[in-house]
Amino acid sequence: MREILHIQGGQCGNQIGAKFWEVVCDEHGIDPTGRYTGNSDLQLERVNVYYNEASCGRFVPRAVLMDLEPGTMDSVRTGPYGQIFRPDNFVFGQSGAGNNWAKGHYTEGAELIDSVLDVVRKEAENCDCLQGFQVCHSLGGGTGSGMGTLLISKVREEYPDRMMLTFSVFPSPKVSDTVVEPYNATLSVHQLVENADECMVLDNEALYDICFRTLKLTTPSFGDLNHLISATMIPCPHSPRAHTADVGCQEHDVCRRPSPWALPHCLSHVPWEDEHQGG
Repeated sequence: MREILHIQGGQCGNQIGAKFWEVVCDEHGIDPTGRYTGNSDLQLERVNVYYNEASCGRFVPRAVLMDLEPGTMDSVRTGPYGQIFRPDNFVFGQSGAGNNWAKGHYTEGAELIDSVLDVVRKEAENCDCLQGFQVCHSLGGGTGSGMGTLLISKVREEYPDRMMLTFSVFPSPKVSDTVVEPYNATLSVHQLVENADECMVLDNEALYDICFRTLKLTTPSFGDLNHLISATMIPCPHSPRAHTADVGCQEHDVCRRPSPWALPHCLSHVPWEDEHQGG
């Protein structure tokens, strides 16, 4: 089985990641306790791409969750699917990065990075045939941008032949007025160009436009944006989970990129529907 190891970092990355796992669990028929409650054998055919099956029959996400402050971790734990994650895979600090890229990359983040790498190694060793990593983070904050790119570079050093796919949320002045976000994003893009194979560009401003113009939401929340992002994340590494496909992420990457330097991808997805509409 070709496994994918999911990593989510920072407040934005963890909120998006939590929504992503809700959608994946729903697709595979897995309830919030990790038990299979679906109605089709096809739901379990490629479930090991994203899940480890425990001896008790529970399915545990192959996920690493990190942040430099405990608040986001607490909100994930108390969320709808918070109990499905392995407790040891929550790695967090106490100070936060304060929207400072350098703190996430060189000081507080650098102090925590070894603990995160230990969890990544443990999850990678449990895979039969690890095909790659997917990282969910934002480029506007301090942890997702600074520590996120630090982790990507460290993982690239240890696993140079594995795919590195990122879902990177780019900042927008219409969504946030934090003045340092453009600097954080600029410093992060250089790191992504050096160490990532594919970068899925997620634009906050475009997501808000979709909520207003397509979904007709008058006051879209971050939960609405996260639902849209999770809907675009599901198909990207889809080949390993397709029931008839035997194509891995690396082969899929070759088909998607006309040039090795064509790193950023702008995603298109239809049909759009909000969280409360039927699938």
